[in-house]
Amino acid sequence: MLPESTVDRLRRTLRDSAPDGERYELGEPVGQGGMGTVYRAFDRTLEREVAVKVLRVGVTEPGTAARLEREARILARLEHPGIVPVHDAGTLPDGRIYYVMKLVRGERLEQIAQAVPTAELLRLFLRICETVGFAHAQGVVHRDLKPSNIMVGPFGEVLVLDWGIARLTRGPGADQREGPPADPDPEKISECADPGDTAPGTVLGTPGFMAPEQAQGWHHLVDARTDVYALGAILRALVQPEEGSGRVPPPLVSVWSRAMAGEPDRRYESAAALATDLARYLDGEPVQAHRESAVERAGRLVRKYQTAIILVLTYLLIRFVFLAARGL
Repeated sequence: MLPESTVDRLRRTLRDSAPDGERYELGEPVGQGGMGTVYRAFDRTLEREVAVKVLRVGVTEPGTAARLEREARILARLEHPGIVPVHDAGTLPDGRIYYVMKLVRGERLEQIAQAVPTAELLRLFLRICETVGFAHAQGVVHRDLKPSNIMVGPFGEVLVLDWGIARLTRGPGADQREGPPADPDPEKISECADPGDTAPGTVLGTPGFMAPEQAQGWHHLVDARTDVYALGAILRALVQPEEGSGRVPPPLVSVWSRAMAGEPDRRYESAAALATDLARYLDGEPVQAHRESAVERAGRLVRKYQTAIILVLTYLLIRFVFLAARGL
C-alpha cells in the first residue's frame, strides 16, 4: 500500500488538474505496476465510478511517461468488448501522465482457473483469442499475454489488460522493425522495459510466455504469431493444473504444442486459427493439429454421440428383455 501522505497529495493534484476543478474524486489504490498506480475514482461530471491510472511517484526511468501515454492511445483505438475503454487522459501539474478508464471488476484468470471446469475455461479462452485477434487486425501485438493479464468479470465478461508494451505494426506511431541483434542475450529479460527502447537485443515480456524470437530480442520477427505462442502457453497453464494428476487429452496437447512451436512458421498463423481448432475440439470434431489414432477416433465419436448411443442401447436392451420374456 502507498503511504497516506502520497495518496492525499495525489488526490489534491488530480483534483486541481481537472478542467472544472473537481471532476475526479480519487479513492483507494486498486492496483500497481512497474510504471503506474491505478486508483478507484468517482467522476463527478458523469456521476460514475472510474479507474485512474497515474504515473507512479518517483518513477524516473527514461521513456516511462511516454509508455503510459502510448498505452492510453493504444487502448483508445481498440474499441472492443474485451478491452477496457479509455474515457479521458491528461497531464498533472507536476508533469505526470494519467488516463481515466472503465473501472474493471472481477477476478484474474489465474484466480478462477482452479474452480472452473475445463470446458468452461476453454470457452473463456476462445473469447481471449477473439479479443487478441481483433487487436491484431488493428495492427497491435500485445507482447505480454499471460493469465494475470486476463480479467473475468462477474457477468462472464473477459477483458485483456495491460497493453503497456504492445507493439504497433502499422499506422501512425508504428514501431520500426529492427534487424537481428548482433549478440542476442536470452538472459536479458525485463517485464518493465520501455517499449521505446527497441534496440536489437532488448527483451520485453514475461518469462514462460514469451516466444523464442521475443526472448532473444529479435524484434524483426515479432508479429501476431508471437502472441499466438503466448496464447498457447496460457492454454497449457489453464489445462494442466485442472487435470491434476490425470491425463491431459492428446488433442489439447497438440493444440498448444502447435501454438508454441519454436519457429513462427510452424505455429497457427493467427489467433483466429488457434480458436477455430480449439472450437473443433469442444464440438467433438477432429483437431487439425492432432493426428488421432483409430482408438482416439472411436473414443471421440462415442463422446460426441453418447446420448444417441445410450438411447439406442437402451432400446436394444428393452427389446431384448421383451423378447426374452415372450420366449418364457
